[in-house]
Amino acid sequence: MIEINGKPVIPEFFPAGEQRLRFAVTPDTQYSVTWRYEREEELITLFYLAKHIRGQGGELAMLYVPYLPNARMDRVKSGEEVFTLKYFCEFVNSLGFGKIVINNPHSDVCMALLNNAEDGYFSSEKRQHNNALIDALMKRLNLDSGRDVLFYPDQGCAKKYEGVIRFPFLTGHKKRDWGTGKIQSLDISGVIPPAPFNVLIVDDICSYGGTFLHAARKLKELGAGKIWLYVTHCENSLLKGELVQSGLIEKIYTTRSIFTAEAPEILEILEERNA
Repeated sequence: MIEINGKPVIPEFFPAGEQRLRFAVTPDTQYSVTWRYEREEELITLFYLAKHIRGQGGELAMLYVPYLPNARMDRVKSGEEVFTLKYFCEFVNSLGFGKIVINNPHSDVCMALLNNAEDGYFSSEKRQHNNALIDALMKRLNLDSGRDVLFYPDQGCAKKYEGVIRFPFLTGHKKRDWGTGKIQSLDISGVIPPAPFNVLIVDDICSYGGTFLHAARKLKELGAGKIWLYVTHCENSLLKGELVQSGLIEKIYTTRSIFTAEAPEILEILEERNA
């Protein structure tokens, strides 16, 4: 869904499928656009509206994208793979927004490819405020730094969080078949506390939950008691994966950045970060 200055813009469609859009622009007025991603086709809607606003004399002050589409395609392994993130960012840059704000992007590559981009989750001026969500969750779960740990599924995730969340942690090391994308195994490094210890898994995004399923199994082998999961962005596809029914996770916490389905009992929606 796309909102402009807090008001949704709902496309109508002609019989052949073309969009019909209506939005009144006041010249010399600043407009902030929020794109709560649901499908990639919304990108053309964003294009039409941005061109319309600029064409009518308005100013595109900000684009707020809680979840950045294509963020996981931040590298290519072969010449036949399409570097979709790069081309997506080039397209968005061409629209001329004064600022682009993303919540917890997948990697630094996203920020490097976008012009005037800010991380609304870990930006320096908001770091303490935005970290409060995870801090509050840790307190709510009664995590004890002398007994419990956080778990980061890979080194990139650990690098992102370890500097802002002061708590003992373990790191995952995935072995993946890059041809199929499937995880073959997962090892864990760090100081393992005496069993039973509790674990909060922290990451930016979840699709089917395969990474967290492997992690939970390994953590249980190492003596973990209760395991919880926090991800900023959770796709509806999680409900089709094994994790929800595995019995390994006590609760999954996320935001509404891209999760639009009805939340099952195991999943709790937390307040989303705002730009």
